[in-house]
Amino acid sequence: MRRLRELAGQVTDAVLDVGHAGLAQTRAGWAWFRRHGGFPIGTADCAPIPVVLLPGILERWIYMAPMGRFLASQGHPVHVVATLGWNISSLEDSVERCLQFFSDKDIHGAVLVAHSKGGLIGKSLLLDPRLGDGAVGLVAVATPFAGSTLGGPLQRLPFLQRSPLGLFTPTNLELGRLSEERDVNSRIVSLAPAWDQMIPGGSRLEGATNVLLEGRGHFRPVDDPAVWGQVHTHVHDVAELASGSGHAPS
Repeated sequence: MRRLRELAGQVTDAVLDVGHAGLAQTRAGWAWFRRHGGFPIGTADCAPIPVVLLPGILERWIYMAPMGRFLASQGHPVHVVATLGWNISSLEDSVERCLQFFSDKDIHGAVLVAHSKGGLIGKSLLLDPRLGDGAVGLVAVATPFAGSTLGGPLQRLPFLQRSPLGLFTPTNLELGRLSEERDVNSRIVSLAPAWDQMIPGGSRLEGATNVLLEGRGHFRPVDDPAVWGQVHTHVHDVAELASGSGHAPS
């Protein structure tokens, strides 16, 4: 009976979390279209480290707009890669779009702030020598660095493996190669929800700074002001670490 109650609670949490994601994306979108503006930079006494937002799969950049506005209010120039669209392209294609964005915008010394799949894109970017000094580190929220076992046996179905969701299968070759690359892990902060229905195994990344959040759910942390504050702190931590190790531009 106790196990049944726990399972029921998790199902309820999952439904609320996904529902929250839909409402948050809609709310963020309406707010953006009402304003017709970018991210106005605040006057906080804060080093103006550039931030580039990388959303998760099936999330347009607008989903991270509230977090972006908060970071901008603290004095950070905030950028979005609009060409990612709904972020259902392959990891390789997503990286190419981001590299083109960095080149077009001439951004240097940025910290990548990502949710879910965005963290995989972010790590791939840090590993790509073509990025140069465009970005110095990554703060990722709820990223499946080792994949997700959510689908169980269904993940072995060919059509699922060939879909955009196939990237998150723990046996995915592209994900496996990315996991084996550990040179940049020390420049990554992984923020993991206390419970994540989309990533049952969690978001721990060996060699990274791993932080366990108090909040539950895969999506709600992106819309949580307390998490925004933690992200902001770690943006500075990552930039400071990069400056000391020679990754930041002079």
